[in-house]
Amino acid sequence: MDVDLPQPAPNVVISGSLAYDYIMSFPGSYKDHILLEKVHVLSVSFLFDSLQRLRGGIAGNIAYNLALLGERPAVVGAGGADFAPYRAAFDRLGIDTSSVVDAPDMLTGSSFMLNDLAGNQIAGFYPGASIVAADVPIAEVAARASFGLVGATTLEAMSRHAVGIAGAGCRLVYDPSQQVVAASAEDLTAGIELAWAFTGSDYEFAMLERKTGLSVDEIAERVPFVVVTYGAEGSTIMTGGRAISIPIVEASPLTDPTGGGDAYRAGLLKGLLLGFEPEAAGRMAALAATFAIERYGTQEHVYDAVAFVERFDHSFPDFVGMLDESMLGSPVPATPGV
Repeated sequence: MDVDLPQPAPNVVISGSLAYDYIMSFPGSYKDHILLEKVHVLSVSFLFDSLQRLRGGIAGNIAYNLALLGERPAVVGAGGADFAPYRAAFDRLGIDTSSVVDAPDMLTGSSFMLNDLAGNQIAGFYPGASIVAADVPIAEVAARASFGLVGATTLEAMSRHAVGIAGAGCRLVYDPSQQVVAASAEDLTAGIELAWAFTGSDYEFAMLERKTGLSVDEIAERVPFVVVTYGAEGSTIMTGGRAISIPIVEASPLTDPTGGGDAYRAGLLKGLLLGFEPEAAGRMAALAATFAIERYGTQEHVYDAVAFVERFDHSFPDFVGMLDESMLGSPVPATPGV
């Protein structure tokens, strides 16, 4: 007789947006069709030659990449009437969606990305069901996890879930990303004060300083683990009074940078779960990001443990042997309250 064995508690809980990405491609350059002297009465229309509807969203992307690395994270959020295929895909990956509530009277959040051949993008986001995510409790699942990440979603959900994760004794990774623009200085400062780790791009940190008056160095004095990403220039991890430079792994080819940052965070979390020092965890993050940007869409790349380890060893000769396939084959046991 088959016996269903209890599943281990998720060691990472993620609060953030869940969305469908609508990616459209324009076979030209926007600048050839926009009259700068008429932008005050802008009215343009573009004929796109491709349209794809793909799974996306901050929480979804990070969870997907963690699943590729052998983890079974829990996602906290909300999906709409069209969320069933998304949930089914995550169930097959072993991602815990029990804290994703259904909002049947709404559509799942949607991101619209209109790209041209020159690398320009016009984007818009409809939160959809995400507006009810703030009411989803997070403390109970966070109390059993090693890390709780709060990414961009509604400001209310970010605030409540940051408090819930930190209050449960779980290490909070605060990652406001795109919401740095919309969040108040008070919201951002509150997140910083609760955080064990703070992550963002150099642009987001510049915006953060403008709003709060806090520089990267001043944030690093308050938060034990700070990560600044610089796109093609790599990233810096600031912890224990050190600033550690992390190189990139060259993409072959660079297809779509969307989702690279989310994959980076997943790789970093996996490295930290394994107990790696920042130098090694950061390199896992860099490689995870490269796998993501080599495919169109944020959850379309696939690799196994063998492929990840082989490329890690090739990309970082000084770290050969540190990572093996067995480390990526199953979840790392959670260590709550560490």
